[in-house]
Order: sequence, then structure tokens, then C-alpha cells
Amino acid sequence: MVMAPRQPVQPLPQSHQPVWNRLAATAALPVALVVGLIAGSPLQAQEREAGSKGAQIYCFMRNSGNSHQVSWDAAYAVIKRQSDSLFKTSPQHAAVLITEAVVQNPNEYPDCGRYLGDLFRQPEPGAAGTTTPASGASRGERYGS
Repeated sequence: MVMAPRQPVQPLPQSHQPVWNRLAATAALPVALVVGLIAGSPLQAQEREAGSKGAQIYCFMRNSGNSHQVSWDAAYAVIKRQSDSLFKTSPQHAAVLITEAVVQNPNEYPDCGRYLGDLFRQPEPGAAGTTTPASGASRGERYGS
């Protein structure tokens, strides 16, 4: 059986292509971005590194006898400076980054676990109905915001 040579397939004009194909092509980029964010990104690695540096500073200063506030101010300043994010790193997020670094690598930060609670201490009600933490500093003063 002899077959006739095949003619190359010509693509359909854009107006004849199914709408689904055009939508799928334009949706590929956002889907790729979302998958990249879920799978991990350089931003997450950079955030972990900033948390690690913050933990080093906070733990070293606390182990050297410095107060929570002085140690926190130094660590938070480094975390904010290390972040290339469009948005400022919140004090609460910075505290979480420090905690994650210490918990994931306890051998790198010996005896630092005992200080982590100070990062999350809730204000206690004051006598005049105002709230002040046990250290005497307001939450804003404690977190530098």
C-alpha cells in the first residue's frame, strides 16, 4: 500500500482556535508563579536567613546578660534590614522567625529557649485599666513599632 505524502498541518487562525486554548496559554504564567510560591522561593530562604541572624543576635545578647528590650531592638533591626520584601517585617513575624530558627537548630542557640517566651509576653492589665507588660514597656516599645 502506497501512501501519499503528508501535508504539514497548518495551525488554525487565531479567530478559529478554541477559547480554552487561548485561556490556557494566558493562565500558564500565574499558575507557574503560584506553584513557585508554594514549592518554596528564594524569598523564603532569605527570610529564614534573616531569622537565623536575628536569633544569633538575640540569643547572644541575652546570654551575655542584656535585657530583652535591648536584645530585641538589635535583632529586629537586623531582620528588617535583611528583608528585601516590599512590605516591612512586622514585629510579630520577626519574633516567629527568631523562634523558628532557635527551635529548628537548638544546638546552634544553646540555652536560648528560655528567652523565647519574652518575645511573646502578653501585656498584663495595669492598675488604671491600661495595659502594660511585666517589663514596664508597652507592646509598641517592646517590638519597636
